Amino acid sequence: MRAFIYNCRRFDEEELFRREAEGLGMELGLTEESPTLENCGLAEGSDFISVITTPITAEMMDRYKELGVRMICTRTIGYNHIDIDHARRIGMAVSHITYSSDGVAEYTVMMILAAVRRLRLIQERNSANDFRLEGLMGRQLRDLTVGIVGAGAIGRTVMRDLSGFGCKVVYYNRSPSPQADGLGERMGLDGLLAVSDVVSLHLEHNPQTHHIIGAREFALMKEGAVLVNTARGPLVDTGALLDALEGGRLGGAALDVIEDEFGYYYNDCRGVDLGDHVMERLRSRTDVLLTHHMAFYYDRAISDMVRNCLEAMKALDEGAEVPFRLA
Repeated sequence: MRAFIYNCRRFDEEELFRREAEGLGMELGLTEESPTLENCGLAEGSDFISVITTPITAEMMDRYKELGVRMICTRTIGYNHIDIDHARRIGMAVSHITYSSDGVAEYTVMMILAAVRRLRLIQERNSANDFRLEGLMGRQLRDLTVGIVGAGAIGRTVMRDLSGFGCKVVYYNRSPSPQADGLGERMGLDGLLAVSDVVSLHLEHNPQTHHIIGAREFALMKEGAVLVNTARGPLVDTGALLDALEGGRLGGAALDVIEDEFGYYYNDCRGVDLGDHVMERLRSRTDVLLTHHMAFYYDRAISDMVRNCLEAMKALDEGAEVPFRLA
């Protein structure tokens, strides 16, 4: 039983992978490279591959199938980078993982606080020795209504953490959630947007949630409201977001994820000309706080990702039920 790990970070993941694989009796191959059609051959002789948020196309999947790969495991919660429909057509097993939701929830609350207290603008002024107060007045979280879009594990944990601040919490979820009902009031999406001072997204990205926040939704939001996204970039229509910011409708945004982040985030792009990439337009604004998909990056989560990924492979090899199997 052999697993090949793409995008293996030598500085934090490699030691964990080697230790966990030894304990499970697995052989291991590692590379820091992202998977591409050209380097599929690195996985030759492997039963399983592990990837992160790098695209796995139908053509790549066919090549892995030819090489004898039985399962692709993404060590992420999101899986929109993998062609799941094609995997089902060709009989390729695919799984994702879960990890402790507390750290992502804490990061989300940090982003909310930073946005309502105008931390980005404060830092810019401070670095320029401009210590005036004009334009820097923030708001108190306990006076605000926070709308949570998506009451899964992370969304509910954010709701739990926000309860300590005394703010009003409302949530939107397609299906009833008794757990979330104990933490906030369930509403329709339009109603939530109309009453929330802060809107925080916690959804998977799929065809139904693609651009769930667009021009129509921004028009429904309270004037001066803040959007927070620590989930997936394509949940938000970036063009509509920029229009809402530039038109003064939106008070600000705190974004850990953006559309078209593949190929940039997690790579050293110093010296790279980003041209007219949307990232440049977003981070040029002092009402936008931008981080590079970091909410997941904490010790407990990384350990969970590695362990759960290899355990899913072990389960498939033994004919047991694979946790979080997608295909």
